[in-house]
Amino acid sequence: MKGLTQYLYQIKLDKAALWCYLIWYLVMLYFYFDPSLKIWINSVGISVVIGTGLLLSVSSNNVEKRDYWQIFRLYLMPFCVSSFSALIKDQGFIVVISPKIEENLIAVLCCVVFLGIVLTVKLTKNKIA
Repeated sequence: MKGLTQYLYQIKLDKAALWCYLIWYLVMLYFYFDPSLKIWINSVGISVVIGTGLLLSVSSNNVEKRDYWQIFRLYLMPFCVSSFSALIKDQGFIVVISPKIEENLIAVLCCVVFLGIVLTVKLTKNKIA
């Protein structure tokens, strides 16, 4: 638990935004999940191709300082984008906004709760330590 608290205390706005992207994806995945293997196999394939291209574009010769979380994100993002686009096809979405207000409110609420937890950790960390 200490590691999680430390992570949340040190998290910067850019990483918090990425977590909110993931939260939004997971909420919409909950509402629009499709068990079709074709969607998930295609998403994995796109992830491998695009993730490898992204990895090559940011790679340096310094193999010792690999950031494995960054590598994971470089493959996760294309997977999420491709599966998301397949799941919401013909569902009436405007970019990433669901046509159902309740779904959007739940996603926003989950992001707000996450950001509230981050803020609480940042404000109380010094008092606890």
